[in-house]
Amino acid sequence: MRTVDCDYFIVGSGMAGLSAALHLAPHGRTVLVTKRRLEDCNTNFAQGGICCVAAPDDTFEAHVRDTMVAGANLCDRKVVERIVKEAPDALRDLVDAGVEFAKKEDGSWDLGREGGHSARRIFHAGDITGEKCEAALVRAARAAEGLELRENAMVIDLAITRRFGIPGENRCVGAYVLDTVSGEIYAVRAAHTVLATGGCGKVYLYTCNPDTATGDGIALAWRAGAKVENMEFIQFHPTCLYHPRAKRFLISEAVRGEGAEIVDASGAAFMKRYDPRGSLAPRDIVARAIDAEMKRTGAPCAFLDIRFKGRAFLEKRFPNIYKACLSFGIDMAEDLVPIVPAAHYCCGGVKAAIDGRTSVPGLYAIGETACTGLHGANRLASNSLLEALVCARLCAKRLASKPDRVPPGTEIPAWRTGRAVPPDEAVLVAHNWDEIRRLMWDYVSIVRSNKRLARAYRRVHTLRREIREYYFDYLVTPDTLELRNLAAVAELIIRSALKRKESRGLHYTLDYPASAEKGRPTVLPGFDINTGLDPAS
Repeated sequence: MRTVDCDYFIVGSGMAGLSAALHLAPHGRTVLVTKRRLEDCNTNFAQGGICCVAAPDDTFEAHVRDTMVAGANLCDRKVVERIVKEAPDALRDLVDAGVEFAKKEDGSWDLGREGGHSARRIFHAGDITGEKCEAALVRAARAAEGLELRENAMVIDLAITRRFGIPGENRCVGAYVLDTVSGEIYAVRAAHTVLATGGCGKVYLYTCNPDTATGDGIALAWRAGAKVENMEFIQFHPTCLYHPRAKRFLISEAVRGEGAEIVDASGAAFMKRYDPRGSLAPRDIVARAIDAEMKRTGAPCAFLDIRFKGRAFLEKRFPNIYKACLSFGIDMAEDLVPIVPAAHYCCGGVKAAIDGRTSVPGLYAIGETACTGLHGANRLASNSLLEALVCARLCAKRLASKPDRVPPGTEIPAWRTGRAVPPDEAVLVAHNWDEIRRLMWDYVSIVRSNKRLARAYRRVHTLRREIREYYFDYLVTPDTLELRNLAAVAELIIRSALKRKESRGLHYTLDYPASAEKGRPTVLPGFDINTGLDPAS
């Protein structure tokens, strides 16, 4: 087996991964892998923008307060304050990389506003902010010295010293990687491994996430023994376009920030019945309200009404969204836009410090893969790209200031296939994939109950055993690896939800509709690498 040596090994090519790689490359050999193209990531689909206090009537304290309120008092205030105050410097990195954020005619920033925000503080590049940021970072990464980029490379599992019988402190020393084009399996050996693989939206039947969002980093870290936190808090974006041909197309929260109202089929607004902030309430409240209205009336969707803004404004402010809706026969200037909630963002993840440190030495997690305490029980709009930027900078700063090496004599054993044979029934993978996503949508989505969660847990736990058998019987493929990760993350979400005996933020259960007096995080132990057993089994 071939082994690739480097100082810094980064998994994932979104804003968190590319930013960390660009900061680390000057300090040592850096290898970044991504399972498809560099651009195939959640960052590329982000529409709204990035939070940063810049308006004269705005303050850091106001941004902190909005974040804490949206997070249902489960955010770590120190983390929130640090990230909010680091925002201007982090944003400057993107400007230096060539991202052109929108400006007004007088040259000042054209700041947007979204749900849960008390002021305009969203830096945006029209309605394709993520695409513009990703393109700039990819250009910089391809030109960077000391940075090796490997596309179509999927991590199978992390390399953990205790599993190899290496004495001393247990730590991560790299990973096994599958070249998804050639089929070669090789090792990457590194003192520092950074997971920046994004979220897990594909664990649900309906999501606005790309197909790559299968929770790989969370599953990898958990199997390596790392703790995971707050996995019950899955954010459902309230306004995904409802159309049979519109696959995962999101209507940005910025549309509501410009005055759009959520209405029923007759055009009647209903959000004020659920929250005094109306259509600009935080996402958890809006998603539950839409879900409740759909269940109450039997309607298949709700609608957005921004017709009063006129065509000229809509084409200028939301050119991509306007064009996409038009392609489906919906003119935002004349028609109501049909919407439904869809799985959007994982507020939990690998338990990590603000600089990426996890409970496993040598292993770091940043971006949506990590749970730093910023989001609490519900993420404030446009805080996600901000967290990715800031935590990538802080992680790189820590690693560059604390040079480390793989313990002497550490050899990653060759990958063993045993008696595995090429897979001959791909239908089994496809069937299990569909079953997991459907049962998660039916039993573990916007409104939950003990009965639904227990039913989901029993079935997912059984599916994980079946998938484990399949994994060892057949040679690994990208589909098998994604299914394995998806099933693990599904079970982590369910187990976390079962542990929370209250309703808070994104977790609403019929059995415990009230919030506890004091909110506490939900922490699950990692896979037991000593016994090879799942501690919850």
